[in-house]
Amino acid sequence: MILLIVDTQKMIVTEDLYKYSTFVHNVKELIHMARKNSVEVIYIRHDDGFELTKGVEGFDIYEEFAPAEQEKIFDKHVNSVFKESGLLEYLRAKKENTVMLAGLQTDYCIDATVKCGFEHGFKMVIPELCNTTVDNEFLSGEKTYQYYNEKMWKGRYAECISFEKALERLGDRA
Repeated sequence: MILLIVDTQKMIVTEDLYKYSTFVHNVKELIHMARKNSVEVIYIRHDDGFELTKGVEGFDIYEEFAPAEQEKIFDKHVNSVFKESGLLEYLRAKKENTVMLAGLQTDYCIDATVKCGFEHGFKMVIPELCNTTVDNEFLSGEKTYQYYNEKMWKGRYAECISFEKALERLGDRA
């Protein structure tokens, strides 16, 4: 199993996110537990070539989730982390088949990553309140979170588990 932290960049980790404080706390705990138990933590950064791009203030990973020196960072240019980022090839070379996923945003890059990961044959594991998003013109961040985590992914594309169960799984890797 690997822990994949997606798009937790300074520019978009803001208090506008649904359950911001819980999200930040939970992701920090996942990272801590993974490191403590030698589970590889991999980071993804989104580079849209415009507002969120290398060299722009806010492109780097949010300070509270900062990668350790040896941890890998892959950059992507589309919603799915598996398209032309090098991650897919890296995971296949390692013969890795389980991805625990956390990050931003539920309705964009997390959704694309869950579905594409599933299509590539990975077991996708989604811990509770470890992905989030902002309100949009159709749904609140809360409704969007609930739709994807409780209806769309669960039992179809991913195993959606409690936060406590996620910590246990990371701990079982020791």
